[in-house]
Amino acid sequence: MNTMNLSPKRALILIDVQNEYVTGNLPIEFPPLDVSLPNIARAISASRDAQIPVVVVQQMAPSSAPVFGEGSPGWQLHPVVATFPPDLLVQKKLPSALAGTGLADWLQAHQIDTLVVAGYMSQNCNESTIRQAAHEGWAVEYLHDAAGAVSYRNDMGLLSARAMHEASCIVMQSRFAAVMSTSEWIELILSGQAAPRDSLYASYMRAHAA
Repeated sequence: MNTMNLSPKRALILIDVQNEYVTGNLPIEFPPLDVSLPNIARAISASRDAQIPVVVVQQMAPSSAPVFGEGSPGWQLHPVVATFPPDLLVQKKLPSALAGTGLADWLQAHQIDTLVVAGYMSQNCNESTIRQAAHEGWAVEYLHDAAGAVSYRNDMGLLSARAMHEASCIVMQSRFAAVMSTSEWIELILSGQAAPRDSLYASYMRAHAA
């Protein structure tokens, strides 16, 4: 798979844009939903205009689960993605959309070399998908304002949704994906070019520049 293709063959991967993250038990905190949901809609529209296939991913859990229980209101796809027929619907049980779903086979059959990731949550399913995609040889573009995070507190401490999202995006940009805004991505696809890539070492050197 050529991750440096100057004319990328993209697919938009919309991860877990489900009611659970909007009106359910895990409402996205940062970026606010009134930012991410419209940008997801913009990404869909731009993909349709550019004939980029759109893959909708849906998290699955047993019906008795506190979140994403199959058949529950929270499990349902949010209207921003539910109101159009996707090129592929993927239902997953693990964080990565590539883990045990058959998505990789579909992407290869359609000669996709670049995955464009948006949806929820930044540090969980988005990041898991991006890392696996990068490890398996796909180029990845990540729309940071069409994604979002929640806050966590556990035995290791407290991390706000904003800190979570921003840290995740910085790490993804350093090695695993080209991270950009939806507007920047739309300009990029109109140009027909691949996104510029950063590196771990360059990110380190900038942080320690005099």
